[in-house]
Amino acid sequence: MKTITLLLIAASTLFGAQYSVIISKKAEVGTLSTQQIRDIFLQKRHSLGNQKIIPLNLVGQEASRIAFESDVLGMGRDRLNAYWVKQHFQGITPPITQPSHESIKAFVQNVEGAIGYIPSSMADGSVKVIYEF
Repeated sequence: MKTITLLLIAASTLFGAQYSVIISKKAEVGTLSTQQIRDIFLQKRHSLGNQKIIPLNLVGQEASRIAFESDVLGMGRDRLNAYWVKQHFQGITPPITQPSHESIKAFVQNVEGAIGYIPSSMADGSVKVIYEF
């Protein structure tokens, strides 16, 4: 598992951003920092301006989820699971999960305030890219 994560990090460094964090194209949000994205997906930040936000995550061990957790959240799976156990006792739940990148993109297109990540090759004019990794 560590080998896969290291390969993903090396590949993203060599070839540029492979994944994009997206939001509705109607959203009045510009580019966000790594810390802002981290706060959103760790449920420490619940809005952007006047817009309530709904973070979306992939189910399971997808390469993009592993890269997101490592590169953006700065945590491995075990540490992230421990984080969510602690948050559970404070009434804070993890992001909504989706089964595929396609479902994340569709959710973002159709639900105001939804935010998720997809391969950069899937990002088109139907969504707004606010961060790349």
